[in-house]
Amino acid sequence: MLDTAAHNRLPAAPGVGYKPQHFAQITADPGRVKWLEIHAENYMGDGGRPLAQLRHLSERFAISVHGVGLSIGGEDPLDADHLARLKHLVGWLNPASFSEHLAWSTHDSHFYNDLLPLPYTVASLQRICDHIDELQDTIGRRMLLENPSSYLVFAESTWSEPEFLAEISRRTGCGLLLDVNNVFVSATNLDFSPQGYIDAFPLDKVGEVHLGGHDEDEDDHGHPLLIDSHGRAVVDPVWALLDYTLAKSGSRPVLIEWDNDVPDWPVLEAEAARAATALERIPA
Repeated sequence: MLDTAAHNRLPAAPGVGYKPQHFAQITADPGRVKWLEIHAENYMGDGGRPLAQLRHLSERFAISVHGVGLSIGGEDPLDADHLARLKHLVGWLNPASFSEHLAWSTHDSHFYNDLLPLPYTVASLQRICDHIDELQDTIGRRMLLENPSSYLVFAESTWSEPEFLAEISRRTGCGLLLDVNNVFVSATNLDFSPQGYIDAFPLDKVGEVHLGGHDEDEDDHGHPLLIDSHGRAVVDPVWALLDYTLAKSGSRPVLIEWDNDVPDWPVLEAEAARAATALERIPA
């Protein structure tokens, strides 16, 4: 049976992406951190220290599982072996949340390191909904679908991104993961209002909010180009966009993502503490 409430089991509090080098400090003094996110593909083995540490952490923290390899938006069928391993992980861990990306990363047995964009058309909508239905039926719970960071616009797209995500949620019953940094990156790269995007987003479907760092560059014409790198602290304009979002949505679980050039634990915990302060400003 599909667990439609599973996405609501994270506390409306700060979480961080778990990194094994922080295990001792997290267990000794987590500070303001109340929940942890792991990448599913790092924990699909049969044993060893990573799974032992994860079992220990799951006794103390709510765990969010974030998938990066299913290729929800891909043209090929979902990989049956990957689905089976994911079902096993979700089965024994019983996480508070599971999420994936609105993107694709596989084609004709090739796997690409990047999460690649797709056009927002009727055909891609149906394909994604079919994949989400299969995934949710397999793992027996509602998933959250994350908005991507964008660097281009497809001429054939007939939906805006918020409308496309809202329709996916309506058809499949999935929830949504709102990455505020991705909104800011896309808005800068494609020259639209990030606040306008938030205004159009179906915030009632949001089960998690993500924050992360990005790198600054320029395109061939000298225009600003932001890269969603998860390799540095969250910048002030993204914190301001979080405040704008929470004022409209109410409190939500807020995750700090820092996957590259991972800092020492006090630096990451300080980012979580700043997220806690933002949540404290929101009326109960």
